[in-house]
Amino acid sequence: MPLASPFRRLALLLPVLAALPFPAAAQELRILTEELPPYNMTQNGQVTGLGTEVVQAVLKEAGMGGTAIQVLPWARAYDIALNDENVLIYSIARTPQREKLFKWVGVIAPTHWYLFSLSERRLPVKTLEDARRYQIATVNEDAGEQYLVAKGFQIGLNLQSSNRYELNYEKLRGGRVDLWISNELNAMYLVRQAGDDPARSVLRAVALTDLGSEAGLDMAFSLRTPDAVVERFRKALETVKKNGTYESLQKKWL
Repeated sequence: MPLASPFRRLALLLPVLAALPFPAAAQELRILTEELPPYNMTQNGQVTGLGTEVVQAVLKEAGMGGTAIQVLPWARAYDIALNDENVLIYSIARTPQREKLFKWVGVIAPTHWYLFSLSERRLPVKTLEDARRYQIATVNEDAGEQYLVAKGFQIGLNLQSSNRYELNYEKLRGGRVDLWISNELNAMYLVRQAGDDPARSVLRAVALTDLGSEAGLDMAFSLRTPDAVVERFRKALETVKKNGTYESLQKKWL
């Protein structure tokens, strides 16, 4: 009997390869996030939140349920995802500056970005240009800070950068800054956590409709992650959205 051709042998092998679990590199996947309630946050020693629960559902669907999630300051998590292999980072805004820096999986939560001001101050700010003469609270290397820097704002001049989101509402409430850039869900959550009523305490001074994806915050992989791993997660996220899990988590948290 003649030997099978290389193409024949490959055709026979492909179904076997497809049935195998993730390669070893994927098993060493590192998952990073930050404290960004209600998307990602630590409660009673456990990482939870809307974005986290969607990611956990995707992990389960992809056959990696139970994989540990590490919470770091955003700038640190972002740097690791930029430079290391096999890193998954969430909840991350998909911006033009970041488009080619990551392998994007898809949207895991809705978001809208604003410059917020205190209701009692009524600042004459209606556009981003108006905001240039004021002090704005940002978070180190997050999408809001990167967006403003790209628009010509400068850290130390009209931007005050910090490592924790909750510090920025404290700065705004204490009069140390005039404006605060934040996504809406995070801002409303932090205002309530501080004991204030968002409807009475803050104003959406400027809507930043060109910041991030219109659909929301994403999960993404570092560039040095195998395409097969990324594609497996994309398909898992699609399944989570089609089977009703995603919708039910939105209703739980929003």
